[in-house]
Amino acid sequence: MNQTIRVLVAGLGSMGRSHALAYHRHPGFEVVGLVNRRVPELDAELAGYPIHTDYAAALRALQPDLVSINTYSDTHADYAVMALEQGAHVFVEKPLATTVADAERVVAAARANGRKLVVGYILRHHPSWMRFIAEARALGGPYAFRLNLNQQSSGLSWETHKKLMQTTSPIVDCGVHYLDVMCQITDAKAVEIRGMGVRLSDEIAPDMYNYGHLQVLFADGSVGWYESAWGPMVSETAFFTKDVMSPNGSVSIVMDPGAKSDSLETHTQAEKIRVHRDALGPDGLFSNPDELIPMAGEPGHDALCAREQDFVYRAIVENFDLGRLMDDAVQSLRICLAADESVRTGLPVRL
Repeated sequence: MNQTIRVLVAGLGSMGRSHALAYHRHPGFEVVGLVNRRVPELDAELAGYPIHTDYAAALRALQPDLVSINTYSDTHADYAVMALEQGAHVFVEKPLATTVADAERVVAAARANGRKLVVGYILRHHPSWMRFIAEARALGGPYAFRLNLNQQSSGLSWETHKKLMQTTSPIVDCGVHYLDVMCQITDAKAVEIRGMGVRLSDEIAPDMYNYGHLQVLFADGSVGWYESAWGPMVSETAFFTKDVMSPNGSVSIVMDPGAKSDSLETHTQAEKIRVHRDALGPDGLFSNPDELIPMAGEPGHDALCAREQDFVYRAIVENFDLGRLMDDAVQSLRICLAADESVRTGLPVRL
């Protein structure tokens, strides 16, 4: 566990910055360079690293062991394949690509070159979400999933959202996280996807929508919906719903009532997990009160990124088999892209 892994970090937005700090602070990583199209204002800890503006040139010159790709979604696949074919391992933020074919191309390149590929599904490393998934699985299916994450954004956050929507809709960019959660809980294949969306802003392209809603039907009879919206018009009411029902009860994440939708911490933190069981006593009333599981002391956003990058380190050094994780990343993307297709055609998509 004392191997040093030389890492090149591409993209220094909010996620790239957090990942760069994670590599800087991890004893097993050595940051050999940062890549960004412009020179950003960085944390003092990162100020000493060279910043390159040309990703391909930096990749060739520095020959890193690991490339961390935190750029906009439309570059993910090409950047990842370029790194894998040069012999580097890859961490890439979600979504893995903007098409299923490109996602499969990246996974094929990882397998062909014998390199590790980790996709940024940060909730897989979050103690509260791991507990949420475990409690839901313990209830047994079939399940009814109700999940959303709406963001009332302004200023720089709205500018970032508009840039993201030049290539990716909200139900794809954010949805892959939560469809991955559904798939982890049910373990069943998605068989039909339905989507709807509406353009609520004149500041985005005529063929893009900033409110999206999808419905998914699974082979085991489970069903679910996911909703995502970005922009200054978005409501703060019920913006964070994380709820799973089964024949035996339900599991919910209960948020701090003062939480704000545009905070990165809000996107991952859980105040409490509520577990409700359906058992009734002889009087026809519930046998047990709901269980409230406190999630005090859970990691903040940067600490979660540190956990995620420690997983990347161990995956490389300990030679983890990442086959299932790569396939799962393609599956959740396939579902969200099918929902996007349904939005645009008005027709359900069978998988």
